[in-house]
Amino acid sequence: MKSLVNKLVIKPGSRVKLAAIDPDDTHGIQKEEALVRLDTNRERLSVLQALLYAESRRALLVVLQGIDAGGKDGTIREVMSGLNPQGVGVTSFKAPEGAEKRHDYLWRVHNAVPEFGKIGIFNRSHYEDVLIVRVHNLVPKPVWSKRYQQINDFEKMLSDNRVTVVKFLLYISKEEQAQRFRERIEEPSKNWKFSPDDIKERGFWNDYIRAYETMLHNCSKPNAPWYVIPANRKWFRNLAVSEIVRQTLEDMDLKYPKPTADLSKIRFE
Repeated sequence: MKSLVNKLVIKPGSRVKLAAIDPDDTHGIQKEEALVRLDTNRERLSVLQALLYAESRRALLVVLQGIDAGGKDGTIREVMSGLNPQGVGVTSFKAPEGAEKRHDYLWRVHNAVPEFGKIGIFNRSHYEDVLIVRVHNLVPKPVWSKRYQQINDFEKMLSDNRVTVVKFLLYISKEEQAQRFRERIEEPSKNWKFSPDDIKERGFWNDYIRAYETMLHNCSKPNAPWYVIPANRKWFRNLAVSEIVRQTLEDMDLKYPKPTADLSKIRFE
């Protein structure tokens, strides 16, 4: 179990070259084995979520980032399918609007952090403010370049206050992205997913890769690590994320709280 955690984590301060990571890599795991392990992990995640909910003293925040068509929705659907909906929430961060634009960029993010006892999943996140903002020059470099430390401080504050943070970059190749876009065009049930903006954003591929590399270098910390998940093969993506989330929860050493009454003295007439 620990092996994928150790293989895929970005060590704090390390320089990352995404071109050196093979998005097809499965680390020697075959699909049949992966599907069995995924089922086991989903069952265990259900138990761990119940422990987290019962304890209600800590929370888990799962951050998913990735280039368009990277598989964020699919990961949530496949990995988290066994969780109790009462104890999990998914927040999708689009372009800020309304009150979000009248506050600092982390305001809406902090507002979506899961409460104690729950798992929160961010589909995109506060990292958009050092990704799309940087790539499209939405704010000047002196502004976005300060955000790495601000984000580190924010996540450190969360971890100091019993919110465990784990972050995933779902990494696919440019060729795989093109194939997934073609499927969105050719399959009627997927037409709704396609937007002309997808093609426009594809033209900024190299700029996004550089932005991801800087993000990983600056913001993978012991209290909030980044993991780069080779995501061309969806089954391996799902396995890797499930094992890392499972191990993260296991490491929290969750326990059921003690009963508030002496159960030995309870009698029923």
